[in-house]
Amino acid sequence: MDIKEKIYFDNAATTPVLEEVMYEMIPYMRIAYGNPSSTHSFGRESKAAIEMARKQIAKELHCNASELIFTSGGTEANNLSFHIAVNELKVDAIITAKTEHKAVLKAAEKYADQVKVLYVKTDPKGRIDFDDLDSLLTENPNCLLSLMLANNEIGTLLDLKKLNAVLNKHSVYFHTDAVQYIGHYKIDLSQLQHITFLSASAHKFHGPKGVGFLYIKKGTPVNAQLRGGSQERELRAGTENVVGIVGMNKAFELAYSELSERTETIRSLKDYLRSSLKAQFPDLKINGTEDDENLYSMLNVSFPPHKSRDMLPFALDLKGIAVSAGSACSSGSTAFSHVLKAIGSREDWPAIRFSLSHLNTKEEVDRLIKALTEIFQK
Repeated sequence: MDIKEKIYFDNAATTPVLEEVMYEMIPYMRIAYGNPSSTHSFGRESKAAIEMARKQIAKELHCNASELIFTSGGTEANNLSFHIAVNELKVDAIITAKTEHKAVLKAAEKYADQVKVLYVKTDPKGRIDFDDLDSLLTENPNCLLSLMLANNEIGTLLDLKKLNAVLNKHSVYFHTDAVQYIGHYKIDLSQLQHITFLSASAHKFHGPKGVGFLYIKKGTPVNAQLRGGSQERELRAGTENVVGIVGMNKAFELAYSELSERTETIRSLKDYLRSSLKAQFPDLKINGTEDDENLYSMLNVSFPPHKSRDMLPFALDLKGIAVSAGSACSSGSTAFSHVLKAIGSREDWPAIRFSLSHLNTKEEVDRLIKALTEIFQK
């Protein structure tokens, strides 16, 4: 099947790089290719591009440019946050949820022999139990709390109003994996004083893979995880990914300049997808929250038991439709999603995560429904 005929509904795993982003990156591969640590004009031009990107991203996030560290993506940003919290801030405990991304859960497990690792309760929709969180924070005041703004598998959004009410009573370090949130929602870090660390990744908002950033609140004592050169305020040694940073900056700029239009398009498409699925499969279950409590670009559903439940994503792929059963970081694994397990979903109900972008269309949804109908009829 020709690539132009294929349908892509797996934007939570990664998004296609926009042409405008690619065009912005090309000069930094062909002309302005200097090492940003070099003092000659080639190096200075690359360095200027990095610092311009830092300033522009910081302006949109309402933070200081000095509070942003460029990384290889969300996973590195998460790990750097935990490294700083344990080794520099000397926390006694890490509190997170079992519905978090593996990049957070594995990072927490790494330090389980040094600090306590505790998990806050969640309800069947993946929402945080804030009474339980309050108790955990009371019992462990010197801790790092890590909760994602938008769940990467079921789309459940963190209730910031309720979280702030709890954090107003405690003085703890707070890290958030905002990988699925940045580029999709406006965020004002000057108004979110409780956030100590925030992780983001360019390829979730139509930028290149292999680049992201970590926000570290001003005044937080920090310590490098990667050592070598003095790049990124000596917090991340190694020559900066200039091409990636330039591309991320352009993708970030487009995401927020077009935010209203993109949001409206994707919300409408998600509503159409949900109603079409319910009409054809009235017994399906929606995983996670709905409406404004859920990421507007994601819909995770479980279909009634089917003999080919483990093969459903592959069956759709054979029809030229890309979806996933969970996080792309767990691809190749036949194990049941840890997120769905944490919220009590049944393993015999095949689950599919549909994640949309402004590039998708209603015609593609119609083709998806037709393909699913054919698969289940067989």
